[in-house]
Amino acid sequence: MKIALKPLDQQVMVITGASSGIGLATALAAARQGATLVLSCRSRFTLEALVEQIQQAGGHAMAVLADVGERDQVDQIAAQAVARFGRIDTWVNNAGVSIFGRADEVRDDDAERLFRTNFWGVVYGSRAALPYLRQQGGALINIGSEASEAAIPLQAVYSASKHAVKGYTDALRIELEADKAPISVTLIQPTAVDTPFPEHAGNYLDQEPKLPTPMIEPEKVASAILEAATEPTRDVRVGAMAVVNTAMAKVMPTLADMMARMQMGRQQRNEPPRAREGTLYQAGETGLVYGRGNQNAADKNEAMALNVRPTPQTGAGIRPH
Repeated sequence: MKIALKPLDQQVMVITGASSGIGLATALAAARQGATLVLSCRSRFTLEALVEQIQQAGGHAMAVLADVGERDQVDQIAAQAVARFGRIDTWVNNAGVSIFGRADEVRDDDAERLFRTNFWGVVYGSRAALPYLRQQGGALINIGSEASEAAIPLQAVYSASKHAVKGYTDALRIELEADKAPISVTLIQPTAVDTPFPEHAGNYLDQEPKLPTPMIEPEKVASAILEAATEPTRDVRVGAMAVVNTAMAKVMPTLADMMARMQMGRQQRNEPPRAREGTLYQAGETGLVYGRGNQNAADKNEAMALNVRPTPQTGAGIRPH
């Protein structure tokens, strides 16, 4: 069935993870285009300041403090949105976090915490939004990544969570299409974006983490999100490298793996690690759209050497069983 979506200036839009990066860029752009916003995150002071900024500029917005890893808190986002504005037209599941570290060295509790945000946050948000979107139609937009299809070494748990987001989003879309539900379901897959994402990540590396270049501006992702809110779209890869990397992962996986190995030396700064847990468990209050880009990048070969674990050779001190 043909799905009709409203212009932004007629929409009530929910955005999770709205206090920084892509979520903040999307909120500011949507406010400028007249959307009524329900903004959520764990960062109380940043969130309240953002809502006040939008209202002082003549916009309409409300704040709902919530951890998307908790189902009852996500349900409250939907309930408060409808209580205040009467409906939900677009729901953007944006909240996310990463962990930089070897796949076999990340602790179970940290990996589970990441999944509660990145995967279960999408599941809970989708379940909270769908009853309202079914009533009058609308858009459900989930933020995946090029890592939904192309794995990133040293971000294995993040990659796994984004693969899971894609699988859930695609299956949900098929079921809603079978129902002939008036809901557009979109997966947004950006390449590396210059946001505070690395500073917010958990970190097991010997250096401060960063994203590999090239990075795109957060506003490009925000633009893709807002376009999907008004024009039904299945999925959107944002940035040339997202297109290249996802295509290579499908048609030339061995070559894609070889190229991905180079990223093990391109995700570090020449600095000692700072906050080890990032915002895995504690809210951040930076309120920044942009991150530090490629500032103070580490030497690629030295960084690579720090993150390789050579296998001991037989006869070099370890006896075979």
